[in-house]
Amino acid sequence: MLNKKKLLALACMGICMELPAYAEEGPFSANPFSANVSLTSNYLYRGISQTGGKPALQGGFDYAHSSGFYVGAWGSSISWIGDQQVQVNGVNQPLATNAGLELDTYLGFKNSFATDFNYDVGFLRYNYPGTYVSPMPAGLAKADTNEVYGLIGWKWVSLKYSYSLGNTFTVPGARGTNYVDLSANYPVEDTGITLGAHYGKQTFKGATSDALAAAGTNPTYSDYRLSVSKDLGSGFSTSLTYSKTNASAFYTVNGKELGKGTGVLALNRAF
Repeated sequence: MLNKKKLLALACMGICMELPAYAEEGPFSANPFSANVSLTSNYLYRGISQTGGKPALQGGFDYAHSSGFYVGAWGSSISWIGDQQVQVNGVNQPLATNAGLELDTYLGFKNSFATDFNYDVGFLRYNYPGTYVSPMPAGLAKADTNEVYGLIGWKWVSLKYSYSLGNTFTVPGARGTNYVDLSANYPVEDTGITLGAHYGKQTFKGATSDALAAAGTNPTYSDYRLSVSKDLGSGFSTSLTYSKTNASAFYTVNGKELGKGTGVLALNRAF
């Protein structure tokens, strides 16, 4: 398994487990500091389970200035790195031990224009602390990943492009790997309900990904998602999501298809 992820934001919980709060929130509040915590039945990132289909605890902190500048951190429990078995000196071992955490740090700038339009540009680093095998097997790298991104939105529709700057979720030499995210989150007036739909395409670049594709385990795939979320008041919200991908056997770990069609239930609290 060689992939990654995020989530939250009360206004867009239908995006469930996809992006940290910074990318989807509405206008800045009087208090520039915010926090969130979530319990989800399965942490999906770009349609791929990061927890082997098991629940995850997640949360983050953000600072958003009235100018549009923001910075924050977000974390989740994960298992995909430790679940991945590799062979070192003829012995099967986890790719990394003590690797049960994803900790993302990010900064950027977002704002609105022409009344109904908005934009968001920034930098995101996915951090995966752990003790990796040594020597690292050929064709693998540590999971830490750096991305830059840009988003343009109109009312409840947005298009986002993320671009990797190097090694990408354990795939080495993958600069140029990218993810396209087309999402719609439509709030049903006076109900507290938001309906969501999403299409995404993860495209891997580089010699390693080309070799994987030639071997029949292409890391490139598309994902699809439908969701409904409900504002419960007092900072609480819940969401129900159905997600599916056309991911190859590259995303099958310990006999589990991490990109198979699945439903996800989540409860979120924003502060």
